[in-house]
Amino acid sequence: MSDLRTHAAEIAEQFSDHLDVDEAEVEERLENLVEEYRVPVEEARRSVINSYLEEAGLERDEIGRGGNDEVRLADIDEDEQWIDVTAKVVELWEPRSESIAQVGLLGDESGRTKFVAFETSDLPKLEEGAVYRLGNVVTDEYQGNFSVKLNKTTSIEELDEEIEVGDDSTTVEGALVDIQSGSGLIKRCPEEGCTRVLQNGRCSEHGDVDGEFDLRIKGVLDDGERVYEIIFGRDVTEDLTEITLDEAQQMAMDALDTTVVVDEMREDLLGTYYRVSGPELGRYVLADEVERLTEPADPEAVLIKARSI
Repeated sequence: MSDLRTHAAEIAEQFSDHLDVDEAEVEERLENLVEEYRVPVEEARRSVINSYLEEAGLERDEIGRGGNDEVRLADIDEDEQWIDVTAKVVELWEPRSESIAQVGLLGDESGRTKFVAFETSDLPKLEEGAVYRLGNVVTDEYQGNFSVKLNKTTSIEELDEEIEVGDDSTTVEGALVDIQSGSGLIKRCPEEGCTRVLQNGRCSEHGDVDGEFDLRIKGVLDDGERVYEIIFGRDVTEDLTEITLDEAQQMAMDALDTTVVVDEMREDLLGTYYRVSGPELGRYVLADEVERLTEPADPEAVLIKARSI
């Protein structure tokens, strides 16, 4: 039970300035969830923390986890871990939600990771190309892809140094032989910090919500020897299909059916050879650059040809 005792001590320390939390009580609650209800340790930890947050009237980013380890971006492999990182701001993107102050890519020698900073955190703005030591950021995970979130407790120190950012990108070529479900006009969860795709109007974490429209393609590229799962984000999808988000919404409204969007994408894109470049995150290649190498052909014939290469 030493592992639970360690978690209990950390939780009690986190809330020491806000509640009269007894370490033994925390351990007992963790033990009850893990042993009685067979809840995984990390899930039990989150459940106990959430209950204390509610009791104290606090938000998750108002507490930290002192004594963080300095972690390389490529070594992030757990959700909801409080860490410190030293990284370069490789790229800043235009936020697509009013709740987000900044979003972009951080990079260090090991690779690149997405970061998000929220308006409510009221942090100094990061500058593209600058190097920072970021203390007390929290990791996030979705479908095997990790990112970091800056929060109210994050410390930001600009450093007078340079970082050679590791190149974790790859380039693949092949025939687009499938566009998977969850492509086309989709809705994402609007809750702060959550970008999960809704299933039947429901977020797996936040339940029933009014989603925000987005465009994406989850494609399968086949080079004759292996297949690659490719994620085309909104910008790349708009460029590739020449269908904007507004146009996709109008198409769906006219047809009273969102599937008309992905159906048109399939008709235009399947059976075409592409060269795709971008970082590998989990089992996916995230398409940053896409080059169309051929005109569309019969996808079944293309798949047979690809398999025969």
